[in-house]
Amino acid sequence: MNEPTTGEGWPRERILAQLAALQAHDLPAHGGRTLAYVYDSGLAEADAVGLEALAMFAASNGLDPTAFPSLLTMENDLVGRAGRLLDAPDGFVGTVTSGGTESVLLAILAARGSRPEVTAPSMVLPTTAHAAFHKAAHYFGVRRVLVDVDPVTYRADPDAMAHAIDETTVLLVASAPSYAHGVVDPVPQIAAAAAARGVRCHVDACIGGWVLPFLDDAPPWSFAVDGVTSISVDLHKYAYTPKGASLLLHREPGLRRAQYFASADWPGYTMLNSTVQSTKSGGPLAAAWAVVHHIGDDGYRRLVREARDATLALADAIDAMPALSVVARPDTTLLTVATDGTCDVFTLADEMLARGWFVQPQMTYRSMPPTLHVTLSAATAPSVPDFLVALHDAVAAAQQAGPVAVAPELAAMTAALDPTTLDDTAFDTLLQVAGLAGADGRLALPERMAPVNALLDVAPPAVREALLLAFLDRLSRPA
Repeated sequence: MNEPTTGEGWPRERILAQLAALQAHDLPAHGGRTLAYVYDSGLAEADAVGLEALAMFAASNGLDPTAFPSLLTMENDLVGRAGRLLDAPDGFVGTVTSGGTESVLLAILAARGSRPEVTAPSMVLPTTAHAAFHKAAHYFGVRRVLVDVDPVTYRADPDAMAHAIDETTVLLVASAPSYAHGVVDPVPQIAAAAAARGVRCHVDACIGGWVLPFLDDAPPWSFAVDGVTSISVDLHKYAYTPKGASLLLHREPGLRRAQYFASADWPGYTMLNSTVQSTKSGGPLAAAWAVVHHIGDDGYRRLVREARDATLALADAIDAMPALSVVARPDTTLLTVATDGTCDVFTLADEMLARGWFVQPQMTYRSMPPTLHVTLSAATAPSVPDFLVALHDAVAAAQQAGPVAVAPELAAMTAALDPTTLDDTAFDTLLQVAGLAGADGRLALPERMAPVNALLDVAPPAVREALLLAFLDRLSRPA
């Protein structure tokens, strides 16, 4: 890539051409073939109105709602619409955030801040709770108490979670649905256990919160369940808005208070923040408001039905394939697929990518086998027959290649590593062994990721984290 000089800037045409060249290496964000990371309604006009609103408000600053009252109006309107969908009671409150992780961070920050007398707070999580809760625990010093889920249904075990509550517990968590397996936890039982001990209960509906309200057969999960104190729901997932918009709703204002931050103890303006961010573009908020109003409830009901029907049809077709099985019957629009011994998920993911479909490999965790994650959006629904053709071909190719084998001595070495004792030189060597660096030591992703993923799969989570952090660190350096 040619760098601009300190002299005359680039013309518009050159910039756009360079951006297009860079984007050519990305996964497609539209067309329904990227089955993780992106959500596509297939509605060109909804995309267009969202991008127009994004541009109109890109320079607006959500730091001060009195300076940009339009943003406050749109935020309150979105929160109100979400509250209606989520069965929120009178007096509920909510905040627009930058994404599901920020919504989760704020829910935990509020729970921790509401119990200042607890010097070493903890939260009880099913092992299938999103990694954002682990991130929040790391940031805010809230200890994770992980509880195994049911080994057959992959849903949280409410009795085990209830037994895990102690005097340090400030929060219980349920997923609606869990990302990894696409099932809704038993929210009524978990919320009841929390309420019985005077503990908050957060429902992570980031991926399902704009789907479940439009399903007639959805299990109970919303504020209609007694004991649910907060819910997170992303708009940039199944509300199909541009990236950067999520919601955190609290049952009543007092529950939100500890989420807020104010500082007048300096000579500048008094800083008032409702989110982790201070300055924040009004673009994502305006884009979300525009798309939600453009599609409307009837439109979302149709989009949800299309994605849900496609999910169930795909699940039935996969279960009929001898080499594959659906790990858990999906509650919304997420599928998790396991393979038999004739092939492995990592080779299968490579074969699907070679055929133009991105499916996300998920690695072994505790007693849970490696799987493939599939997120279906409305734009994917018409292409399910094409997906199945590619999947049949990919399975045959993966079976012919055979499962990826990790040398026993390499697996043993990886398992014995203590990542806290490794320096940069050791990480450079490990990255090369893992297939993430070339002979010259520079980072280089192989064309096929199956051997790398297979090695990472046998590594303990702490080693896997350390290796990938080292990889990310080396990726994120200027040339």
